[in-house]
Amino acid sequence: MSSINTNVAAMTALQSLTQTNKMLTQTQNHVSTGLRVSQASDNAAYWSIATTMRSDNKALSAVQDALGLGAGKVDTAYTAITDIKDQVDLIKSKLVTARSASPDDQLKIATEITAIQAQIKSQVTNANFAGSNLLQNSGAATADLKVVASYNRTGATVTIDTIDVKASDTQVLDVAGTGGIVGGLLATSFFDPSSAVVADSAIDTALGSVETALGKLSTGAASLGAAKSRIDTQKSFLSNLSDSIDKGVGALVDADMNKESTRLQALQVQQQLGIQALSIANGNSQSILALFKQ
Repeated sequence: MSSINTNVAAMTALQSLTQTNKMLTQTQNHVSTGLRVSQASDNAAYWSIATTMRSDNKALSAVQDALGLGAGKVDTAYTAITDIKDQVDLIKSKLVTARSASPDDQLKIATEITAIQAQIKSQVTNANFAGSNLLQNSGAATADLKVVASYNRTGATVTIDTIDVKASDTQVLDVAGTGGIVGGLLATSFFDPSSAVVADSAIDTALGSVETALGKLSTGAASLGAAKSRIDTQKSFLSNLSDSIDKGVGALVDADMNKESTRLQALQVQQQLGIQALSIANGNSQSILALFKQ
């Protein structure tokens, strides 16, 4: 039945075209953003999960930055304390040599040890990274180094883990130059130039001090080395974890561009056909009106 009041064909064609345009707009959005879920209205559950995981990934990125900064501090201190230990080992060798050396040779050895002491002090002072020196006590109460290592969330509960280095293990020297692990060694003049003979007991006492310092330096180096290893391992783990989260989020919300491109072409064709169908339907109504004009 043809009606001049109700063009059923045109209404059907218009509804079909409207639906096609809606799907086309959605597909074009998928293609332009690369996402099939870009807002909550697309898929509330997936959008909520993706939003939360992206937020966690930002926190993990901040942790990676903190680990990078911590790694710089620990690496600098570890390099310096290892070299300082070698220098104290050298003092030990010089003292052993001096035990059976002539007074003249002992004075020469004393000069060499003085130069080594100055070198150790310089190394401690230069072991600075980003304004932090783990080997030198500033004189104030020095806190342990705590490097943020992880961000853990269980529901609404969040915990932060740290990699710690005890200040007492790494304080090689204080600002005054008399405290810390090697402060006593640097403040000691092992040989008295005014004395023609150096007593073996004085050298033995000095060697005891050196051994004590070496033991503490080894502890400090081990503490820094362990922290360095943990930081490197955690950095690698977090990098892989971040990639895994990105992949998981992508699986939930990313658009399959091959499918979307194919769908876009199909919908464009449907749009063209819908426009033609609507034109034909409207044309039929015009034909009916033309009959009354004759």
